[in-house]
Amino acid sequence: MVLLSPSISGLRKLVAICERFALDHGLKYNVKKTVTMVFRAGRGPERIPGVFLEGNLLERVERFRYLGHVVTEDLNDNEDIERERRALSVRCNMLARRFAKCSEQVKVTLFRAYCLCFYSCQLWTKYTRRAINNIRVQYNDAYRILMKLPRYCSASGMFAMARVPDFFAIIRSRIANFWYRLRSSKNEILTTLAECLDCSIYKHWLSVHQEPNRK
Repeated sequence: MVLLSPSISGLRKLVAICERFALDHGLKYNVKKTVTMVFRAGRGPERIPGVFLEGNLLERVERFRYLGHVVTEDLNDNEDIERERRALSVRCNMLARRFAKCSEQVKVTLFRAYCLCFYSCQLWTKYTRRAINNIRVQYNDAYRILMKLPRYCSASGMFAMARVPDFFAIIRSRIANFWYRLRSSKNEILTTLAECLDCSIYKHWLSVHQEPNRK
């Protein structure tokens, strides 16, 4: 569960509501696993009052992993991109080791199943060019390693021959599918977000589809 508030006082009120709900229904929160994070607006205040849950001061963190996605207080996606890059490397090495003697068709099928899922990549909107290039290179090298291709063979050519989407095609596809699900959702908050044309996320999604591939 996540509580969002524009102020500390608002967050304290939300926590108090949760405490009353837990007391009425015989529930108990795990204070050790509950943390707070501050998303600063500009420079923001240096001293931020603490938030208490059941009389215990909640730890304030700079990064937190929620549902597998790494969230940082500056809303930068570099750490989450690095997490997915490492996960991709592990999956690729596992495939290359266990299925080295399989046919090319089997390897392509395995690559599609295990290496095309960039978890939460549609949420990557604030990152450095270096971070996104690292995972793109990792994706290209993963296919080369699995198929035992030369290190410097053409990435676009090898993907076209195997009819496998390249890195940019995967990102565009994930964004388009996610955007469609937002617009067709019955949740008013999600539909409002999807129709907010001046939103930074919306502008990033448009730029991904409109601009040419950047390496």
